[in-house]
Amino acid sequence: MKACASDHWRHAVVYDILPLALDGVDLGDDVIEIGPGPGFTTDVLMQRTTRLTAIEIDQGLAGSLAERLAGTNVTVFLGDATALDLPADRFTGAACFHMLHHVGSAAEQDRAMAELARVLRPGGVFVAADAVYDEGTAAFHADDTYNPIPMEDVVSRLEAVGFTDVAVRPYAYGWLCTARAR
Repeated sequence: MKACASDHWRHAVVYDILPLALDGVDLGDDVIEIGPGPGFTTDVLMQRTTRLTAIEIDQGLAGSLAERLAGTNVTVFLGDATALDLPADRFTGAACFHMLHHVGSAAEQDRAMAELARVLRPGGVFVAADAVYDEGTAAFHADDTYNPIPMEDVVSRLEAVGFTDVAVRPYAYGWLCTARAR
């Protein structure tokens, strides 16, 4: 979707979303990000950790991001967040920002979140931000998947897939959360 690669969205990510989502959050030195898209979030996250692994399902986006970030502390993999080909208990932190609403079903969203819980070390932190349902945003996504997770469901769904200490709060673009892997 072109809007996700726009200068307007880059500005929102860098100046509005990530400062709030990452405030007081230490992701540690080995972080996984799912759904980086064009890499606006990746550009910020790579400055906050020693090693960042980005998993992108879109071949074109993964390829251009890998090319752009070659030689940095970021490794980009083409992959599906619902079935990560990565070892359990590896990462100190995990992140996904405004990508879960692009996942087609609640079951697939839950599998992606369960995979993050699996690859995080016990106590590893997960940080996320995503949209809530809005008619205008739904219309904006008319030619794209738009399946937002209701904010009131975030805690129970994260706890069901292996997280604890889940904290969720509203913000201008939807909801923000942090959680810890069991």
